[in-house]
Amino acid sequence: MIISKEKIIKRFVSYVSIDTESDPNNSAFPSTEKQWKLARLLEEELIQIGLLDVELDNNCYLMATLPSNLDYDVPTIGFISHIDTSPDFTGKDIKPQIHHDYNGKDIILNKDKNIILSPDYFDDLLQYKGQTIITTDGTTLLGADDKAGITEIVTAVEYLIQNPNVKHGKIRICFTPDEEVGKGAHLFDVDKFGADWAYTMDGSQIGELEFENFNAASAKIIIEGKIVHPGYAKGKMINSILIANEFMEALPKNEVPEKTTNYEGFFHLHDITGSVEKTILEYIIRDHDLDLFNQRKELIQEIGDSINKKYNKELVDINLKDQYFNMKDKILPVMHIVDIAEEAMKDIGVKPLIKAIRGGTDGSQLSFKGLPCPNIFAGGHNFHGRFEYVPVESIVKATEVIIRIAEKVSIKFM
Repeated sequence: MIISKEKIIKRFVSYVSIDTESDPNNSAFPSTEKQWKLARLLEEELIQIGLLDVELDNNCYLMATLPSNLDYDVPTIGFISHIDTSPDFTGKDIKPQIHHDYNGKDIILNKDKNIILSPDYFDDLLQYKGQTIITTDGTTLLGADDKAGITEIVTAVEYLIQNPNVKHGKIRICFTPDEEVGKGAHLFDVDKFGADWAYTMDGSQIGELEFENFNAASAKIIIEGKIVHPGYAKGKMINSILIANEFMEALPKNEVPEKTTNYEGFFHLHDITGSVEKTILEYIIRDHDLDLFNQRKELIQEIGDSINKKYNKELVDINLKDQYFNMKDKILPVMHIVDIAEEAMKDIGVKPLIKAIRGGTDGSQLSFKGLPCPNIFAGGHNFHGRFEYVPVESIVKATEVIIRIAEKVSIKFM
């Protein structure tokens, strides 16, 4: 199969030029109005390509159908990506830079600001020597998470329509809002989607194939203090900032994202605001093992209770909220859907990298809603920051994986 790199670049750049940053502090669907702009553009594009049942609902979920071209029945499969980009780093006014025939050396993202993407620090770059790499200008994220996935799905279904000799069953696609703020699957209508299983195109480097993910929770710790004139504060002032420091110091020092890997869980303090009277700590809690995950939540609560006991006051209030769970238990009974993806990768010359996700995708929640949904690479690296990049060749290969999965299902269930 021949997938045009030029078409991939043009399509991807058109998507990332639209700001779709989501908002964790807004309960609306979608959490930002600007996500509608890309959703509506995609709606028109899918209609023009020739997909059927193109529907953009009131919550910004866009679904469509590629009908089967077989004369026998096979399972309906789905492919899913998300529209929004992370609120961790700005996605406004993205200026993609295209670097052809990468030479393995430093890439200057922004000369004026001295922002450099270097293989000395990001050594994954070296595996893409000679390829075409798309980066930011160093002032925004890129949005390959997950507009690379959208590019791959749209390009794959367009290819299948234009090449009817490639046999496939019914394919459903969906683009979701608000994945980056943990809500992407909340209002996903699994019954309406109507697939036997699906794949999220939301992984990172080429070859990734994942059916395990973190169990995830958030913890908001509110610490109340008492302000008194510092000259007369002895025995009266309660400095919530110092108590917050006690709380942080009580957590394991090495169980943080920057010191853990593989199946190791962590506590991640991602936001802190404070004054003498009130300090708020916001953590995310992650672990692949459910028992260890529950122990982490218990430890958070125990630390708060211990501080309250120490000061004989209810100073620390903890709000724990589960976010998603490890989809492994839902995938193991249907491991053939992972095997099909693995075989598809091998068929097109991609070495599968089967590993656990140190994060989550819409697929983790969808699996618990009855739609088994492993995760496949979309090709990007260094998501959620200024050093994000994606090799165009990885987007091409992910597109080919989608096409090959569709072919393999038509053969395996003949």
